[in-house]
Order: sequence, then structure tokens, then C-alpha cells
Amino acid sequence: MSEHLTIVDHPLVQHKLTLMREKNTSTAVFRQLLREISQLLAYEVTRGLPMTTKKIETPMTEMDAPTLDGKKLALISILRAGNGLLDGVLELIPSARVGFVGLYRDEETLQPVQYYFKVPDALEDRLVIAVDPMLATGNSSVAAIDLLKKAGAKNIRFLCLLAAPEGVATMRAAHPDVPIVTAALDEKLNEVGYIMPGLGDAGDRMFGTK
Repeated sequence: MSEHLTIVDHPLVQHKLTLMREKNTSTAVFRQLLREISQLLAYEVTRGLPMTTKKIETPMTEMDAPTLDGKKLALISILRAGNGLLDGVLELIPSARVGFVGLYRDEETLQPVQYYFKVPDALEDRLVIAVDPMLATGNSSVAAIDLLKKAGAKNIRFLCLLAAPEGVATMRAAHPDVPIVTAALDEKLNEVGYIMPGLGDAGDRMFGTK
């Protein structure tokens, strides 16, 4: 994963994203779609994981079969909306270690404020995948990656559902070594820092808190 930004243009990803964008999509359906789309995105963000082989017995014979190498990867949810992506990715990688970074956006300054941080040990030896549905201003994503690097993480990937050009630029400037995988690069941010055309507030739509 060398490019800084990967847009997953798979037909199923794009179709499910369209359903999620529609304002009349219910909370239950939105949540289900997010789980489904996160599994498809997880397929892309885990491309190129290190592999080794182990000796197994099939019903027919012995063979050296491919298997994942190294420490279990770490999935880091940027709270609270990150949990929607986390659930789907965990279904695909159930042995992953899980951590949480709690950040909220100060509505006056649009700057992130940290309120929680709990991550697995030995981050320096793990592939770390940070998940948050929306890469908007990029401020909270940059802050989360800062914290993960401070905790020892060296090999980090960022997974989001939607990205704004401003957020991608902010991330590239602060963390050029962190590739971003997303389902869509939208047009822009509006004056209050929401992605346009976007899908509204992912957390509110996922948890039914509007």
C-alpha cells in the first residue's frame, strides 16, 4: 500500500454507500449497511499483510499452506462513530486486538479534544488500522494518529467511509506515511466542517441520536 489514498470503487461498495447517503435510510438499515461496507473496505485495507506458511493436513495430504505472519493486528476505533466500522472489520478479523481513541470536536474551534485512550500493547510490532467513517477536516484523525505514534505504532493505515479533499490534505501533511483507504472522495467541506455531499453525521445516523 504505497499510494497515500486508495478509493475502493468496487460496485458493491459504491452501491451500499449510495443507500447510506440517502437521508430516508433508517438507523437499522444504515447500521447494517455500514457493517457490510466495512467488511468490503477491510478486504482492501488488509491487502499486503505479511504471510508465512505452516504445515497442515488436508483430507487428502500434507501441505505447506499460507497463513498470516507476525503479531495480531490492532484495530483502533476513533470514538464514537468508529465503532460502526470496527464491528464489520472484526467479523472479518476476529483475532485482532482492539483499542479506542476518544475524541470529540469542539464546535467553536473545530479542534479535537481527547477524552479516552486505551490501546493494545506492543503497537510497534503490529499493523495498526485506525477506523473512523468520516475524514472531514482531518484534525481529529491527525490527533488520533499522533497519539498512536506516541504509543509506539509505526505501521499505521487509516480506514474511512468518506473523505473530503481538505481532510486528505491535512492527513498527508501531518502523516505522509499513513495510507488512507476510503469508499469515496467527496467534493468539499461546508462552512461548519461537514462533508458535502456526504451523508450527514455518521454517529447520529448509526446510533439514532438525532
